[in-house]
Amino acid sequence: MQKEQISVFDMFKIGIGPSSSHTLGPWRAAEQFVQLLEEKQVLPLVEQLKILLYGSLAKTGRGHGTDIAILLGLSGDDPVDFEVDQVLPKTENIRSSKKLQLAGKKEISFSADDDLLFLFNESLPYHPNAVSFQAFLSDGTAVSETYYSIGGGFVVREGGHDNSKTEVDLPFPIETANNLLHWCIKTGLKISEVVMENELAWRTEQETRTGVLNIFKAMRDCMYRGCHTGGLLPGGLNVSRRAASLNRKLIGNRPYNNFDEWVMAIRQTGNSFQNILDWVSCFALAVNEENASFGRVVTAPTNGAAGVIPAVLQYYLVFCDGYSDGQIMQFLLTASEIGSIFKKGATISAAMGGCQAEIGVSSAMAAAALTECLGGTQRQVLMAAEIAMEHHLGMTCDPIGGLVQVPCIERNTMGAIKAITASQLALQTNPDNAKVSLDAVVKTMWQTALDMNSKYKETADGGLAVNIPLSLPEC
Repeated sequence: MQKEQISVFDMFKIGIGPSSSHTLGPWRAAEQFVQLLEEKQVLPLVEQLKILLYGSLAKTGRGHGTDIAILLGLSGDDPVDFEVDQVLPKTENIRSSKKLQLAGKKEISFSADDDLLFLFNESLPYHPNAVSFQAFLSDGTAVSETYYSIGGGFVVREGGHDNSKTEVDLPFPIETANNLLHWCIKTGLKISEVVMENELAWRTEQETRTGVLNIFKAMRDCMYRGCHTGGLLPGGLNVSRRAASLNRKLIGNRPYNNFDEWVMAIRQTGNSFQNILDWVSCFALAVNEENASFGRVVTAPTNGAAGVIPAVLQYYLVFCDGYSDGQIMQFLLTASEIGSIFKKGATISAAMGGCQAEIGVSSAMAAAALTECLGGTQRQVLMAAEIAMEHHLGMTCDPIGGLVQVPCIERNTMGAIKAITASQLALQTNPDNAKVSLDAVVKTMWQTALDMNSKYKETADGGLAVNIPLSLPEC
């Protein structure tokens, strides 16, 4: 049986918020369906289109922008480079005009109210995040496909698999943390170096370096925007953005004009414990406020948890003198491998595992990456990841109003701080004395996910989502 092969560019995808599973995944599914119509050479024959959203995609789809993402995907727009300030205007135009340009080529009549259906009480067995597309053709036939958004922007077509990447012979095949440790011990390589060797099976080292640094640039730009944008978040909860005001308070009168100068200004604010805590929170808030505003973010490993890794990486850049391309590469490569181990052994989908699958995994990824960059051994790196996840086990996903805002945004600050703490604990501990392995905590996380009641899995049917009185339609 072919094992899953996950690249750094699978774990880190550039896209648009607010959710990797409910926004980016459905967007990609819509793109794939339109591509299928073109491959079958039936796109010019399409007269009508129906979209059916099931399970979690239906229950929290409006709050997560699932309908918006699907309309843009069907239009042929790409989340990597589509202008974020056009997300809402374009979809509003589709709704008001009742016209949809499939792949930007074939115009059809389309009513978002009648043709994009939220089936709140229906679920499909494979995964809670399911969407079906039905294209009715002028010759009387139809083309139908169902896709599952399985977390982190990964999409699986019913009866198929995620085949977006060519399968290769990896020099270091890895399914578990124990596999990873085996290769590190055998070769003497750091985890990031093992990852780079595997990446070379897909592309050149320079291509990987360029791609990873582009991922960092997207994270950096997102954080910088978020730290300089105020106002209210969209969606009706009237949540105020806090990162910009916190940034102004912390930075004081220190001048800067760009990201690099901002880093220097932050360093000048000092390295007291309280100051560092405030800045890490600011970094995480900034990313997830951008995410909640349909901004451009990076799945890390998901959009809902997109702020943890950038916040911890920024902590490393600013307060640990880690601002070089090589150190950034080391951080992101290490983080990606830990994320892939969780995806292979458990899940990174909140609809499958609750928030432990998002914030928990991102915290483990960040803790491991920080530990390697601070000189930890391979065992200490894995120990840091284990510690971070161990203290996220059982965390539910209960978004108020179906929006990726409360408690999601603050949870990123908690995940970032836990990651730094886990790293410090691991660095000050002999891993030979550890009682819990990373593989054991991955297994436990998956068992916890299976036992968790579905109302705590991104459905807005339980927890804070039902205990906070609101007048929003999805509550």
